[in-house]
Amino acid sequence: MAAKRERTTDNGAHLNNSLSSPEAEDLPRLTVPFCGAIKGGMRAGKKIIVMGMVDPNPTSFEISLCCGDSDEPPADVAVELQARFPNHQLIRNAFVSGEWGEEETSIPYFPFIPDQPFRLELHCEYQRFRIFIDGHQLFDFHHRVSNFSAINMIKIFGDLQLTKLG
Repeated sequence: MAAKRERTTDNGAHLNNSLSSPEAEDLPRLTVPFCGAIKGGMRAGKKIIVMGMVDPNPTSFEISLCCGDSDEPPADVAVELQARFPNHQLIRNAFVSGEWGEEETSIPYFPFIPDQPFRLELHCEYQRFRIFIDGHQLFDFHHRVSNFSAINMIKIFGDLQLTKLG
């Protein structure tokens, strides 16, 4: 079964399985900054896996699930995870209707280590995203965007190398 090929601009592509077709030629180029489409948008029960390697001397990186890719007006951001290495923070926030909400910062520990691999899972549930790092639940982020199917893009920036998305 050949999947319909879709092209995106920049270095983005549809991601495999929940994010794209498993055909090798359709896999996204995993370069940072990365922007890719989430096939069918999010829904309760769907998860996104980001595997990568933290750079040797990181300052920060961010992973965002967005409602489209527009700059004017800016697209809503359902959840933005921003790892800040100097002060070992993992900031979470959302950008809805042109405004950033209140940042969430509480975590039991900072999970990222320079020059080490990680596996981040974003599980979409009915009331929240549940975030796991290396198999351990780290925190929940309650939804601020209610239309899950509108959450159709993933953006990744900063001091990391991507090894797999799914």
